[in-house]
Amino acid sequence: MNTPMPHAVEPTGGDSRPPHLRRALRGTKLLVGGYALVSGLTLLAVILLRHHPGLVTDAVWVRASIVVATSLLMVSFAVRTGRGHSRSYLRLRLASGVMLVAIAVIVALPGAFPVWLKAEQGVCGVLLLGVVVIVNGRRMRSAFAAR
Repeated sequence: MNTPMPHAVEPTGGDSRPPHLRRALRGTKLLVGGYALVSGLTLLAVILLRHHPGLVTDAVWVRASIVVATSLLMVSFAVRTGRGHSRSYLRLRLASGVMLVAIAVIVALPGAFPVWLKAEQGVCGVLLLGVVVIVNGRRMRSAFAAR
């Protein structure tokens, strides 16, 4: 069951969470939202460039689709984390870390993807690096620690 965290994380009435936690949650949502936006725009570019086989390969279609799907899941995780759901926090930590590693592999593999997609993945990687740093920070972890 995905239960909300105690009062330290979930506000009651006004937002009683510490300012550092509010900033961390807001930053996380902004970074994940940026990741979703870039991913969505990339899929749109893939659709528009579909008749250019040098720019859009089958691998690009697959990768762009996976990235959009995971970015939307991560938006859901970030929103629910902001509401104090500890399971969503764990999912956000795991998904952001896994996607960051996958992006690093995509960027590092020679010839597997066109340069424009690697550049886009680099932007996504920077956004996700911010998420990974925030959600794995000591203060965020302690706010969601089991009580």
